[in-house]
Amino acid sequence: MKAFKYLALGLLMTTGFSSCSSDYLETEDHEYLDSETAGVAAGHNPAVFLNGMWSFMVDTYNSSHDSFNYMASLHAMDLMGEDMVMAGSAHFIYDYQHDNRMWDYRRVNVYWGTFYTLISKANEIIGLYPNGASTDGEKALIGQAKAIRGYSYNCLIQLFRNYVNADGTINMEQKGLPILLTEADGYSTAELDALKGVNTVKAVFEQAGKDLEEGAALLDSANYVRENKDYIDANVAYGLLARYYLTTQQWDKAANAANKARKGYKPMDNAGLHDGFYDLKNKEWMWGFDHSTETSTVYASFFSMISNLTPGYAGLGYAPKLIDARLYNLIPADDYRKTQFNGAEGDSSQPTAAAQRPYANVKFGTDGNWTMDYVYMRAAEMYLIEAEALVRQNKNTEAATVLKELMAYRQPSWNKTSVTLNEVLLQRRIELWGEGFSYFDLKRNNLGIDRTYEGSNHMTKIVVPAQDVRWTYQIPQTEFNENKLLNVDEDQNP
Repeated sequence: MKAFKYLALGLLMTTGFSSCSSDYLETEDHEYLDSETAGVAAGHNPAVFLNGMWSFMVDTYNSSHDSFNYMASLHAMDLMGEDMVMAGSAHFIYDYQHDNRMWDYRRVNVYWGTFYTLISKANEIIGLYPNGASTDGEKALIGQAKAIRGYSYNCLIQLFRNYVNADGTINMEQKGLPILLTEADGYSTAELDALKGVNTVKAVFEQAGKDLEEGAALLDSANYVRENKDYIDANVAYGLLARYYLTTQQWDKAANAANKARKGYKPMDNAGLHDGFYDLKNKEWMWGFDHSTETSTVYASFFSMISNLTPGYAGLGYAPKLIDARLYNLIPADDYRKTQFNGAEGDSSQPTAAAQRPYANVKFGTDGNWTMDYVYMRAAEMYLIEAEALVRQNKNTEAATVLKELMAYRQPSWNKTSVTLNEVLLQRRIELWGEGFSYFDLKRNNLGIDRTYEGSNHMTKIVVPAQDVRWTYQIPQTEFNENKLLNVDEDQNP
């Protein structure tokens, strides 16, 4: 049986993060909680068991300034595309140069450790309920755990396997990754052990989909109202599900899930687009992390790396982040988002030398404190997923109708009655710049990059074609050392 000594310790340590208090927290001060007691406690207050998970997502790994878990992963992946320029040699330079994928590199361990730790934390919660959820509180808790577990598997398989064929279809029979579940998922000990082996891409995607579908259904049926946007509610769960359906090319389901996800949300206006993307209260933000002085990681943080306005690594000039000149030139002059970036002439009125540079982004951050919030999901993404999924079904007119709802807040003159796939993908690149989507979009669409074009402002001018091994990370050496079901000669990526 699973011991709950450390689970109890985690419960007691995380109560300080919750705005609510309950009598059971004051009475259960024992060396350990048995499974029944822990399950009851968790069902009463889901926030207590989830706060540790959200805090982990923003924590640092081995005190390295480029390893702050989830947002560090997204930032590293963004720099592998061609839309973001790194103007200096500092943290994340090897990601920018496509030279950070080998099995003994720290980045590989950060990716693997971030998402498999989230899976393990989710399993601790799911394992408390061998008979499933019976109350709304339990549904809310298990629903969030399954949503984050499914999302983690969806990210891992994209990072660590070349799952797309040269013709753009998904290679479901390609070798996959270990799947970690619990007896509460209906498996025997022997079956759970076997799942820790290679599996297939199909098996990993199926588990991701099952978790996300069940998570969304549980949160929906519980009518869960979260304490704040740190937590996953039904809208966010449907948003994560929409991402999964987009990756797995289930277009009709992607459109429907994205439509459900954005219910109750509207795109931010022009003022919101220029507020620094640091406040969780923004009406368009669906999910994120509300930083405080206690959770801030200062220089080892997203804003330190992305913001040319904040006095971190980018703002101090070590590695300013710019928009690709070619992408900037594709943004119409009357599009509100164009002024999130400087033009070719720069902007001497900006407060830092980094923000004054040609093509510098001024989308993120301020010159204020280090408690700026992280954005994980916005409603705009859901409009874009829905539009793309409709285009993929040759519903180009319907896609334009959906996209027009977003563009009314971005470029009011936009009035297309039909859109192509490339037009939708361009809007994704403009709208979601710097928010962690570039790598996933390039890989799922079987696209490469070319930074060598005439007039390129990239410091590292390289061509990385689709299907190049540099798009897929090697499995960490530590996993082969510890997991005897994996064979390095047979299961490692090239």
